[in-house]
Amino acid sequence: MIELRPYQQAAVDALYRYLREQDGSPVIVAPTASGKSILIARIATDAVRRWGGRVLVLSHVKELLEQNAAKVRALCPDLAVGLYSSGLRRRETDTPVLVAGIQSVYRRACELGPCDLALIDEAHLLNENDDSMYRRFLQDLRAVAPHFRLCGLTATPYRLSSGLIYGPQRMFSDVCYDIDIRDLISQGYLSPLVSKAGRAKVDTRDLHVRGGEFVADEVERLVDQDGIVEAACQEIIDYTLDRQACLIFAASVKHGEHIVRVLNDKHGVECGFITGLTPRDERDELLARFRGGITNSLFPKPPLKYLANVQVCAVGVDVPRIDAIAILRPTMSPGLLVQMVGRGFRLHPGKQDALILDFGGNIERHGPIDQIKPTEKKSGNGGSAPAKECPACQSIVPAGVTTCPDCGYEFPPPERQSHEPTASEAGVLSDQTTTDTEYEVLDVYYSVHTKRGADDDAPKTMRVDYRVGLNLWIPEWVCVEHDGFARAKSEQWWQRRSPDPVPDTAERAVEIAEAGGLCTTQKIRVRSKRGERFDRIVGYVLGPLPETVPITPTEYAEDEIPF
Repeated sequence: MIELRPYQQAAVDALYRYLREQDGSPVIVAPTASGKSILIARIATDAVRRWGGRVLVLSHVKELLEQNAAKVRALCPDLAVGLYSSGLRRRETDTPVLVAGIQSVYRRACELGPCDLALIDEAHLLNENDDSMYRRFLQDLRAVAPHFRLCGLTATPYRLSSGLIYGPQRMFSDVCYDIDIRDLISQGYLSPLVSKAGRAKVDTRDLHVRGGEFVADEVERLVDQDGIVEAACQEIIDYTLDRQACLIFAASVKHGEHIVRVLNDKHGVECGFITGLTPRDERDELLARFRGGITNSLFPKPPLKYLANVQVCAVGVDVPRIDAIAILRPTMSPGLLVQMVGRGFRLHPGKQDALILDFGGNIERHGPIDQIKPTEKKSGNGGSAPAKECPACQSIVPAGVTTCPDCGYEFPPPERQSHEPTASEAGVLSDQTTTDTEYEVLDVYYSVHTKRGADDDAPKTMRVDYRVGLNLWIPEWVCVEHDGFARAKSEQWWQRRSPDPVPDTAERAVEIAEAGGLCTTQKIRVRSKRGERFDRIVGYVLGPLPETVPITPTEYAEDEIPF
């Protein structure tokens, strides 16, 4: 018999206590890779062996059905475990434990016979609509087995469309046990995560939301641009040189095909691609290679390091060697973010951690995945996102932004309650902070920048773009036409680079810069702060002032104005 880990035993005990003392239908919240299949196996085995009951295990993913059945057999080899799934070509009905795909059985509750306990894996996928497959099946099952108990297991107890999956009028009533992600990482049961906000990340402020999620067509147009895809692929290659397996999440089939093409043609690496329409044999072969295997076909193929997918691999794909995840799509769903990131939690020999590359601003949008707190969905559309005004340049920015994207002003941290962490505080995990990266500057481009939607007489800025890679540019804004803090900062910036007086207009500043009136910038140091949308340049290696004594180019010129 498999020995449970302490937290698994605590979860099982909490479930049994709830079923004894309360009448509702509980949910166990267990992170990806924490062993939900082991929990299901123990609960099913106890129900049959200790209490003489019959158990039905429901799921929607073929891989989960196979995993759950295998775990029950491993835990109790002499216990008969049946499978009912059209996809697996199995239609057994008379075993004490029956693992079934909801798509195959939702009209066949009477054929399966009565049960005492129904367990739903990935319970967040249970749709509350009256005509949903799960609801129809459970209603019919109630007619066959009036006294059966229902229990769910999930890593994300909420749905984008309806909020929490438990509570009054919900299929599930309460969470009976919640396993903490950070505890499992600190205890060595899950792989640590490290995050990096992709520099090719997209600006989602103009996207519309429909049904709680970004409009798919708009997302595809935003992310499926040559420059964005090529820059993201370059970063993926750069960051994963020493990684074993990188799972890539694309926004659409067209976007995924674009990613695969760039990785193959420009970088010479093979990237597999799986969608919902990928033939079963091809999908199984790609996953086998991605797990590190070599195919046994007539022409053997080596293990696969890169695998892109569209809405397939967020749930049910068990590949422990994944140590890099690239999210090239934005999502409004915190549950989907948790599921995507969760693919990196599993332990594997030689794996030190899992790198999360977020090109969709998702961590900034939802916050650290270990502190995402689901709330009940409110009626209506909720109105526009809250905003605030930058006191330095009067830009209107989202309320969660901590650094103004137009002038670089840093907002003072608001007073926060400890139980209300927000996306601006942290990275993929709540104890991660900042990363500094040094770049050699290959080229500099100067332009006059007008804030989108501003009046004709609104202050303009000089935008400075530093090219630090083939398709990678780091921008900053010099606010020569502004007042107060922004003007003082621009004066300091200018005086370090030019003997000329600080100009009063952005147009004049660009003219001087393009005429060679500024010293060269040899290197920049860029700070990526977890939870912030924009990176910030915090140091420079400058060349000599034009016709003056040079600043020593071996030391950083740090900004002396307090932030």
